[in-house]
Order: sequence, then structure tokens, then C-alpha cells
Amino acid sequence: MRYGFGGVTDELTSALERLYRRRRFGVKLGLEVEEALLRRLGDPHRSFLAVHVAGTNGKGSVCAMLDAVLREAGYPTGRYTSPHLVRFHERFRAGGACIGDAELLELVRTVEAAAAEVADEVGQRPTFFECSTAIAFAFFRQQGVKIGVVEVGMGGRLDATNVVTPLLSVITRVGLDHTAYLGSDLASIAGEKAGIVKAGRPVVTGAQEPEALATIRAVCRQRGCPLLEAPAHASLRRRATDLGGQKVSVETAEEAYGTLHVPLLGEHQVENLATAVTALDALRSALGTPIEAAAVSAGLARVQWAGRCSVLKRDPPVILDGAHNEDAARALAAALADLLPGKPVGLVLGMCGDKDVGRFLARFRGAARRLWVVPIDSARCMDPAAILSAAASAGIAAEARGLAEALAAAERWALAENGVVCVTGSLFLAGKVLSLS
Repeated sequence: MRYGFGGVTDELTSALERLYRRRRFGVKLGLEVEEALLRRLGDPHRSFLAVHVAGTNGKGSVCAMLDAVLREAGYPTGRYTSPHLVRFHERFRAGGACIGDAELLELVRTVEAAAAEVADEVGQRPTFFECSTAIAFAFFRQQGVKIGVVEVGMGGRLDATNVVTPLLSVITRVGLDHTAYLGSDLASIAGEKAGIVKAGRPVVTGAQEPEALATIRAVCRQRGCPLLEAPAHASLRRRATDLGGQKVSVETAEEAYGTLHVPLLGEHQVENLATAVTALDALRSALGTPIEAAAVSAGLARVQWAGRCSVLKRDPPVILDGAHNEDAARALAAALADLLPGKPVGLVLGMCGDKDVGRFLARFRGAARRLWVVPIDSARCMDPAAILSAAASAGIAAEARGLAEALAAAERWALAENGVVCVTGSLFLAGKVLSLS
């Protein structure tokens, strides 16, 4: 399994290996253990103002946009996201920079000691994600973070991050994912995501399907929360796009930004941008201080979010994206058709076993001509035979290979067929590819 410990001291490697062994405790939804752990640490989650971001797709991109703009506006920011792609340190950022080895080692030790006490106190051992969340909040306090942009791990209502009382809650597009934990329909999943909504605190939602939007609206009414809906609040029009990014004219109910450059690719990132600028309008009101349009423009121009429609090569085009569910596959397929119209697609694909590969590949029907199945560094790796079977059903010629072999074969195919290579299916796979480049 990929841990992302490369380039650190032996002492830190040992500490992180101990932390990762907590994954055997599984996924435990609920807040009691996290609250007990944070009490032992002096409640670091109360030391900063939180922007809490939930959703199925787009939440990481929105977090990256908000963090970049708030830093440009002069706020001391922190950002907590998951999972990491290459190094564990990526999950924890302050002022845009990842946590350092020394700080991480100190905090892992501190949290592990607190976790041992909590296990005795409540009779339940904190999980890997609960400890990681505690590390993030303690790091924010240590670094003097004033605004922490916090991404939900899974769901929302019972996610370990939901101990914060947010300055603002944001819900990006809700789709079908993690159905074993969150429910089998959009309304149920939206209800779990809307669990981050706190009484009287403002909420922003991105574009939603009707059943998800109805649930979010109902929760906001019940809890007396003002709700801003990005599709109605923000008017965006894409002016130009290429492999270097896109130019989008942006106007909200409160601000005319003109044309902004965003390095992130795909029409779905325009949707995420609408959510982010709506959230910035809400934050202006919540903070009672301005976030100047110039800071928005400069911050967005510098935003980075690796492994999301990232261009690894241009000749032949090689695109890396961590899409791993049907909605993300739809957005990725549309982005490829938009950026590289008419080019046949060769997929290098590895997925976790809990994903619906048939629905995923259906989104590439007619565009994907070849597929190379590769393993991912996860105990949950999908059986290659299942992917090969789904590819056959979708009418895509496929074969299983090792990652390096598959990438080389895909590039040769793309050169011969004037095609594009897309490496996708899992953030585990995205991380592995980035570690090789």
C-alpha cells in the first residue's frame, strides 16, 4: 500500500507507519472519539475560523481555490485535505506550504499519546483519519492559522472533521459514492453531506441535482441558515481554454470580477469556480472585512491542485485525473472532448473494488478506444478481471499490464493514432504516477 513516506527520516517513517496501522480499525463514523481526542489536546479546533467543505466531487478543488485567494488577501490560512497523492505531508498546509518533517513528527507523537489515553477513556481506539484530523487542527493552532479550510473526509454528519463550528459551510456537487456508508440515493447522501450545516451559520451550495438540492434547502430551513446557491448567485462564461488553463468572465450578485485566469482544466472546474466565488462573497459578509477583487484574481491565477485533469505531457497528450466515480468520469470525459476534440482516448485505468467500473466506463463510450488495466497501491484494488469484463461490455479493447509498461504502450498508441492518454480511476493511481514523474 502506498504510504508516501519517501524522503523522511527513519524516526518519522516509524511514527507514520504506526499511525497507518490504525487503518486496521476501519471506518468509524461518529464524533465521540474525535471530540475526546481533541479535548486531550486542548481543543485546537477552536483556535481558528473554519470553512468546512463537503461534497462528492469538487470539494478539493474548491478548497484549493479558497485557500489560494484567502492567502492572497492576507489571511494566515491552513488547509486540510485528503487523501495525499505522493507524500503524507500534503494533507496539512499552512500559508500554502506543507507541514515539515520536524513539525509532523512532533504532532504524530503528541496525538498518538493522546489517542492511547482516549482508548482507555472511551473504550474505542481512534482511527487513522481521526488522528490525522487531530494532527491537522493542532498544526493549525501551532502555525497561528486564522482561517482553516477543512475538507470533509467522507459524508459530513458523522465525519471526524464535523467537530468544527464553521464560519461557513460549503457543499459541492453531490453524487453517488460511498453508498455503503452514506445511502443508496442522492437525497440520502445529500442529507449526510448537509450534516456539516450548523444552526444559524451561512451555507453555500454548488450545482445540485433536484433531489439533493431539495434536501440541502430543507436542512438549511430547519437550522435557520442563510443559503446561497452558486448557480443563481454567480454568472460565469468561459472565454477561452487550452492545456494551460481557462479564462472565465465572472460576475456575482455582489462583485464584477471581469475575466479571470484559472489553471485548472475542464468545464467542471468552471462549476467549482462558481461555488468558490459564491463562498468568497459569503465570507466577506461573515468576516466583515473585504476580500478585494484583485486578491481573487491573483489567487485563482496561482491555484494548484495536482492529479485533477493535470497535463503530464503534450506530445502525445497525457492527462492525469483522479476521477473514481460516475459523476467524475462524466466531467473528465467532457473535459477531454473539450480540450482535445476528436482525439481517440486511451485509458490507463486502476480502481478500488468498491467502485462501479461499468458506470464509470459508460461515460467514455464512443471516445475510449483502448484501455490498459493497471494495479493500484491499495488493499482495496479492484480485480483486473472485473475491469477487463466491464471494458468488453463497453466495447473497449483492453489488456492488463504493469504501470510502467501500460504507460509506455499507451503513449506509443497515442502517437500512432493521434490520440490522448488519460490515466485515471483512483487517487492512489494518480499519486503513484506523480511519484514516478
